[in-house]
Parts: sequence; structure tokens; C-alpha cells
Amino acid sequence: MGGGGGRPGGVCGHPRAPTPAERLADGADLVTFSGDKLLGAPQAGLIVGRKGLIDLIRKNPLHRAMRIDKLTLAGLEATLRLYLEGERGWEQIPTLRMISEPLAAVRARARRALRRLAPETRATWGAAVVPSTCQVGGGALPIEPIPSVALAFGGPERPAHRLEQALRRATPAVIGRLQEGRLLLDMRTVAGGEIAPLVAAVDAAARTLEIA
Repeated sequence: MGGGGGRPGGVCGHPRAPTPAERLADGADLVTFSGDKLLGAPQAGLIVGRKGLIDLIRKNPLHRAMRIDKLTLAGLEATLRLYLEGERGWEQIPTLRMISEPLAAVRARARRALRRLAPETRATWGAAVVPSTCQVGGGALPIEPIPSVALAFGGPERPAHRLEQALRRATPAVIGRLQEGRLLLDMRTVAGGEIAPLVAAVDAAARTLEIA
């Protein structure tokens, strides 16, 4: 018994996971799936299936203790309404937008961020745009690799872990990953409107390390 919510037709060229409706059509009595992850709604657990069984679940005392609050319910409803709008609606769901965005668009955003970095930051930390690979991290495709592009920092003369630690302490915090001696900031998860604060945080962290 299980299933996963997801964009019809799959995302980013990956195999398409069966939808809850298809699981039910195959004969399942009940299907459980996550409200967040690929569905892109607030965190929640959903159960769909035969009305008689759903009614029994509603009558169980545990239902009252475990049911979601009204704010989560409102967020879930708003997300599901976006699915009814098709492609236009899916583009407004951050999770689906990030997973399915064309690689060329991610690369263009990374280059735009690189150009906006202070010249001192670029030179001192060897900033560059590099190929990257990310993962959905949950749902029906938890470890499927997704081609991406990242900003890379650090090298033999500039240990990347120092910049990584400084960015974690920044406000807002910036979380990257250390890979092969460099700090990678994956641009698939950075929206266009977030480039300015990201660049400001990196420049500020770089300046702090220079002073230290």
C-alpha cells in the first residue's frame, strides 16, 4: 500500500511514478502518500481510497490526534487547485519548478550570479560556474540524479570549508555542499529573485574571512 504524488508525465525526464489514482485503479483499497515532497504542498500524510475504509479511519480516535491543522489544510487545498490549472499551475509550485527547469536556464542564472559577485571574491576564492548533480531527496524519486549547475568556491590556497562555515552562520544562512575540496552552491534551488541576497551573503562572508 503506497504511492507518491507527482507531476503527470514525470519530471526532468525521469521515469514517471504511478499516481495515487492509478494505484487505486489497479485495485488498491487505500493509498498513502506525502503531501510535501513531489506534490509540493505543506508537510502532511494523505490517505485516499474506498469510502467505507476512509470512514472507518475518520472514526478512529487516533484520527483526531493526528489530523492536520486548518492552516496546513488551506495550503494543501491551494496546491491541489494549482494542479487543476495544468502547466501554468505547476510552474507556481516551487518543488516542481526547480526539478523540471531546463538546464540552460539554471546555467544562465549561475552565470548571472557569478558576474554580480565582487571582483575580490571571484579572484580570492576562485569562483566559477561548474556542472553539478542534485537529487530530489524524497518522494518517488529520492536518489535520482538531476543535472544542474553550481557556483564553486575554494581551492588549495583557500580551504572551502572556511567559507562554507561562514555562510552557515550568515543571516540568512546559505547552505551549500563540500565536494572534492570546493564549496558548491547549486543554482537549481536558487530563484532569480534570490540571486541578490545570495551574492551579498557570499561577498560578506568572504570579507569576514579576509579580516580574520
